[in-house]
Amino acid sequence: MDIKIHKWMDIKEEQLTPLLTRQMVSTDKQTIALVRLKKGCVVPEHHHEPEQVTSIIDGALEFTIDNRTIVLRKGESMIIPANVPHAARALEDTLDLDIFSSVRWDWVNGTDDYIRSGNR
Repeated sequence: MDIKIHKWMDIKEEQLTPLLTRQMVSTDKQTIALVRLKKGCVVPEHHHEPEQVTSIIDGALEFTIDNRTIVLRKGESMIIPANVPHAARALEDTLDLDIFSSVRWDWVNGTDDYIRSGNR
């Protein structure tokens, strides 16, 4: 058994836009990320194959999913099923933990242009 320990403080923070950074760890089966969004940051509508669990550590995000608005606040989590289009906006400075089952290959290989194109 190969156990790996990662320390968030040792993982490089990737600046995706002036309002958005992330740190991530991927295995062969999942991706986990700490995402920091400044108030007003918009994550444009997108979808992806992996199921997503978003947990708000601090702050608040407003999601648009299936013509619904859902506000997720500190201490709350939400599961977004695979291939469901969704967008988000930071209502305040926010730190969230995103867990994807399976790997977010677009994040790993840097082809996530949808997220890099906003908030410039």
